[in-house]
Amino acid sequence: MLHLILFSAFGLVCVAGAVNLLVQRHPINSALSLVVVMGSLAVEYLLMGAEFVAAVQVIVYAGAIMVLFVFVIMLLNAGEEAQTGGSVVAWIVGIPAVLVGGVLVAWVLITRSGDEAVKLGALPGYPSRIAQLLFHDFLLPFEVTSILVLIAIMGAVVLAARHGLSEETVRQAASQEALTKREG
Repeated sequence: MLHLILFSAFGLVCVAGAVNLLVQRHPINSALSLVVVMGSLAVEYLLMGAEFVAAVQVIVYAGAIMVLFVFVIMLLNAGEEAQTGGSVVAWIVGIPAVLVGGVLVAWVLITRSGDEAVKLGALPGYPSRIAQLLFHDFLLPFEVTSILVLIAIMGAVVLAARHGLSEETVRQAASQEALTKREG
């Protein structure tokens, strides 16, 4: 019973972090909300008996990938985004879809959850089996994902360089600011 309560509580934290990720106006706050989602997912993995996957979740996703996201956000110097009212279709389709999804998740948790605890190691998740799947059976998708992350980093650098200020522009702005301070 305690596992179900903890699983549900961290599931709610995960969903709340995901909703907060979407409603935040500042990109850094959204990235921090994504860290909360990744951390709560790691706890969910722990509760399911997948300790290795939980550790990888914290190290790789909550650690390395989120540092990469924050680095790209800082590199692009993303500020406030223009807010729109949103699409009417998104409101008409989105709200009922969220309600149906919430009811479906609640129904599955209530009807399909067991009361017995899962023994440690009872579920598949040994590092050797995960390594076999990751580096043998799913090697191509793993490498394609790595290349996509590399392309995203390169794209961020190109965008930042294209929209960055030249040295001459920075010098002119600094001299203009110095003149303004002398006159004031």
